[in-house]
Amino acid sequence: MHPNSAFRHRADAEALDFAAARGFGIVTAQGPDGPLASHVPFLLDGARAEGHFVRSTALARALAKGPLDALLIVSGPDGYISPDWYGEDDKVPTWNYVAVHLRGRLRLSPETDMRGHVDRLSARFEATLVPKKPWTSDKMDQELMGRMMRTIVPWELSVTGVESTFKLNQNRGAAARNRAADALAAGGTPGAETAALAALMRAARDDH
Repeated sequence: MHPNSAFRHRADAEALDFAAARGFGIVTAQGPDGPLASHVPFLLDGARAEGHFVRSTALARALAKGPLDALLIVSGPDGYISPDWYGEDDKVPTWNYVAVHLRGRLRLSPETDMRGHVDRLSARFEATLVPKKPWTSDKMDQELMGRMMRTIVPWELSVTGVESTFKLNQNRGAAARNRAADALAAGGTPGAETAALAALMRAARDDH
């Protein structure tokens, strides 16, 4: 997380809402032979996250031996910011971004709820595709569905700590920040979801 307090003052509830809306991140934990990581979709309800790993992954194998302290990293929009965009002298390049870190205890969940987890997860993301009729697991051949579910294991993370960085040029004046946002929104900038990042920068005008 960035050390500048201008980027770190969002409430935990806002950071949790952001992470829940993204629904995709990197679960990391220390394994017997070094750091482990898996990129996963997840559901977040308050201080509890749930997801699944492919059974053969290193994290799943490590968790089979017991719970682990873990970090769920959730990244948002990001983009390169040229100092020329501020319209001010003696500024340097930077990279704006949003990130949320959720710390907690990671454990495998009972496999008896595997079908429920899969249905909750698919329902969460299918709901974003309206007016498309949602996909549901009952559309699958149930024998095949059962075989596929046996290749994954459910997990849950009990969140005990929340950290976030919303680095949106809050340390610049509103005019300079908005000029940078306009240039970012025009496209062609290194980064991901730069238009969304520009919108967050414009909304941050009262943060500094």
